[in-house]
Amino acid sequence: MAAGAFAGIAEHTVMYPIDAIKTRMQILSPSSGPAYTSLIQGTYRMAVGEGVLSLWRGMSSVVVGAGPAHAVYFATYEAVKHVMGGNKVGTHHPLAAATSGACATIASDALMNPFDVIKQRMQIEGSGKMYRSMLDCAKYVYRNEGVAAFYVSYPTTLSMTVPFTALQFLAYESISTVMNPTKKYDPVTHCLAGAVAGGVAAGLTTPMDVIKTMLQTRGSASDAELRSVNSFIAGCRLLHAREGFRGFFKGIRPRVVTTMPSTAICWSAYEASKAYFIRRNDSGL
Repeated sequence: MAAGAFAGIAEHTVMYPIDAIKTRMQILSPSSGPAYTSLIQGTYRMAVGEGVLSLWRGMSSVVVGAGPAHAVYFATYEAVKHVMGGNKVGTHHPLAAATSGACATIASDALMNPFDVIKQRMQIEGSGKMYRSMLDCAKYVYRNEGVAAFYVSYPTTLSMTVPFTALQFLAYESISTVMNPTKKYDPVTHCLAGAVAGGVAAGLTTPMDVIKTMLQTRGSASDAELRSVNSFIAGCRLLHAREGFRGFFKGIRPRVVTTMPSTAICWSAYEASKAYFIRRNDSGL
C-alpha cells in the first residue's frame, strides 16, 4: 500500500499540466468547434491567458486523493493476483493479470472519483474565479448539486477504467514476462512495459474518457442541454449529435502522451518501492 501510494502521487503530479489540456480539449462546447485543439495551442492559451500556474490548478485534489486510492489499487491488485496464482515465477497468467486489474480499479475508483470531479472542475476555463481552493470547489459542488454530483460519473468511469486497467495489466504482465522471465526487479523492463501498456490502453478507452469528462464538468456548463445529461448513454447521444463520431476521440493525443510516461513512472515507482520493502523484509529490518 505504501508503494502504491508513492507510485500514484508520482504518476499524477509529473504529467498534470498535459492532463489539464486534455480536459479542456474534451469539454463539449456549445460553439461549432472545440476551443482547445492541440497541446501546443492549449498550453500557450492557458499560460498567456491565465498564467503558467493555471496548468497546475486542481493538482492538490489529485495529491490528496491519489495516495489513498493507489494504495487500495495496488493492494487489491496484489491480493487478487496472489489468490489467482499470478505470482508464480516463470509462469504467465493473462486472466489473473486482467482480473486483478479490474478488481483493483473498482475499489480505487470508489475512493478517487470525488477527487477526480473536483480536479476537473478546477481545470476548466474560468475556474480560478469560481473556486479558491479544493475545499471551496467541493463545498460549491455539494451545495449546488448534492452528493450525487461526486458520483454521477462513477459508472462511466468504471466503463473506462475497468477495460483500461485490464488491458494495461494484461499488456504489462505479458511484456514484463517476456523481457524479464525471472520477475526480479529490473527498472528498464518496468519502465518500458508500463509505457507501452499504458499507451495502448489509453488510446482504446478514449471515448469513455470523453463522456466521463462531460459528466464531471456538466455542473459548470451554461448549456442547459449539457447540464441535463446524467448518464453514459445520454452523454453519447449528445456528443454524437453535436460533434459526430470524431468527438469521441477528442483529446486522444494528450491522453496517450500523458498516459505513456505517467504509467511508466507509476510502475517504475511502484516496483522500486516494492523491491525496497521486500529487501527490508528479507533482511529482517
